[in-house]
Amino acid sequence: MSRLLERYKTEIHPALAKQLGIKNPMAVPRLSKVVISMGVGQATKEKKVLESAMADMTIIAGQKGEIRRARKSVSNFKLREGQEIGCRVTLRGKRMFEFVDRLINVAIPRMRDFRGLPTKSFDGRGNYSMGVSDQTIFPEIDITRVTQNQGMNITFVTTSEDDGGARELLSMIGMPFRRT
Repeated sequence: MSRLLERYKTEIHPALAKQLGIKNPMAVPRLSKVVISMGVGQATKEKKVLESAMADMTIIAGQKGEIRRARKSVSNFKLREGQEIGCRVTLRGKRMFEFVDRLINVAIPRMRDFRGLPTKSFDGRGNYSMGVSDQTIFPEIDITRVTQNQGMNITFVTTSEDDGGARELLSMIGMPFRRT
């Protein structure tokens, strides 16, 4: 069992239930999944860029992702419907908690000029999205092998119905939110 999952079950879950005043243990907000996605605009010209991004994502997530295709044709971007333009991976269970633990304790502190995550990135339904501008903040990535810096979007999907419960859950897990 990952240490964050163990900590969630023993410390965070009871404390969150007490703080939010929830008596039913199944109603306490929890992480249901984490979605990591990369949009690779250069993939329209070079397929190797997408393969490299997919390999990096697989190393970071510990799980093979899926190739995403364009839904519409956009002539200004020289993009055709069905063309491969990105990749994503959905993490659940143990892998999700291991990834979140590595993100919070290892990757985020390695971000350049980091002053905390914005609290305005909640969507109103208890989900939080953040962007990472460079994949090399993860120690699993060999910097000498990277040909192009690639950013990624990370979305934390919770069972909370509002932003307050989700914010409290993520801050108890250890997300370094910006102090306002």
